[in-house]
Amino acid sequence: MTRLFRARRLPEQPGPAAWNALLPPAPAAGRLDQDITVDIAVIGAGFAGLSAARRLAQIDPAARVAVLEAGRVAEGPAGRNSGFMIDLPHDLSSSDYAGQGADDDAAQIALNRHAIAFAAQAAQESGLTPDEFDPCGKINAAATEAGHHHNLAYARHLQRLDETCTLLDDDRMRDLTGTDYYRSGLFTPGTVMLQPAAYIRGLSQVLGANVTLYEQSPVDALTGGSDHWILQCGPAKVTAAKVILATNGHAESFGFFAGRLIHVFTYASMTEPLDGNAMEALGGAGKWALTPADPMGSTLRRISTAQGDRILIRSRFTCNPSMRVGRGLMASAGRSHDRGFRARFPMLDGVAMQYRWAGQLCMSWNGVPAFGEIEDGLYAACCQNGLGVAKGTLSGIAAAELALGADGMAVEGMSNCAAPRRLPPAVLTWAGANLLMRWKEWRSGREC
Repeated sequence: MTRLFRARRLPEQPGPAAWNALLPPAPAAGRLDQDITVDIAVIGAGFAGLSAARRLAQIDPAARVAVLEAGRVAEGPAGRNSGFMIDLPHDLSSSDYAGQGADDDAAQIALNRHAIAFAAQAAQESGLTPDEFDPCGKINAAATEAGHHHNLAYARHLQRLDETCTLLDDDRMRDLTGTDYYRSGLFTPGTVMLQPAAYIRGLSQVLGANVTLYEQSPVDALTGGSDHWILQCGPAKVTAAKVILATNGHAESFGFFAGRLIHVFTYASMTEPLDGNAMEALGGAGKWALTPADPMGSTLRRISTAQGDRILIRSRFTCNPSMRVGRGLMASAGRSHDRGFRARFPMLDGVAMQYRWAGQLCMSWNGVPAFGEIEDGLYAACCQNGLGVAKGTLSGIAAAELALGADGMAVEGMSNCAAPRRLPPAVLTWAGANLLMRWKEWRSGREC
């Protein structure tokens, strides 16, 4: 029986991908311009898709693999990520990131570290610098007494898991960041900080000899037969024995997981380079990475690149079932970033934002991935629940192992996940999710 799945829409990327703009121009895209036949086709060249392609080549170096990307590598959500590859429980729906219990958390930590080890090997092979792949850890930053208590609760949770963490007082936070905005911080050493565009570009260069990447080659439709799939990419087509769908929320654009995925955008701004006067006024360390003690608060990074020292601020979440955001939401998020930046760094009053953008997340109601063999020979590695770096990498590894029937820690761990739960009617999901997020942001106060 033939099965046809046609894409209703293609990805749209609001605003520039700032991380990619900081890098030298990429080589010209290699587009798919003729019919090809491969063993496995991977749709999507983000963390999941490129990790799947690399793992396929590790398992079977002779397998012919095509990776099909609708846009350019590092211009999509992977290049818009804030760059935190987190090893510890990081549940965005909780008040303090604690997960579902000690056993589940320990298993997730082991899987996240497996993904980090995989990424570290790829980073080494692709020659990334310490500024592009930095196992320096991160800090949960608390700006309020409530946030400080979230830090204390999370510290107790980590201690029960025998995980290392260090509580930083307000003086140490000021010495680090240059601002007296923060009440406390909770340092955990296992997070890797990425220049996400550099990492994803580097990963695309070490996929394997029999892996070919095609950019600006969107898949319009998938047709499944008894023993193969045909992927239509404009006038060209790909015939593949198996397909890995690594498109995160855009799986629903093909009709998969309909009514089970929550499409969320988050927003970020990045400053212009800090000049000597600004850096002297700010003080503090040259690099730091802060996630908010309250998950609805603002994430911040200070980075040092060949294009200068900069500060990134990310906050605001919106539910957008259309997978599109307009200028109004972008402008509103930008104003929120400006207020948060001025409150934290009054000494940088003259520093302007050079880049503003949005990045798409995909979440499920019950916090599980959209993973597994969803049609004969078609495997999903989607829905990372806002943790695209570690969980996207993990799901790609697992999908490759599942497709080739290989044993591995990733596929064993991912195969035990439940399916995404069905959502309420779309209008209720949109209204309820946005109201809940606005209330949580309001409640977070100065953390936002």
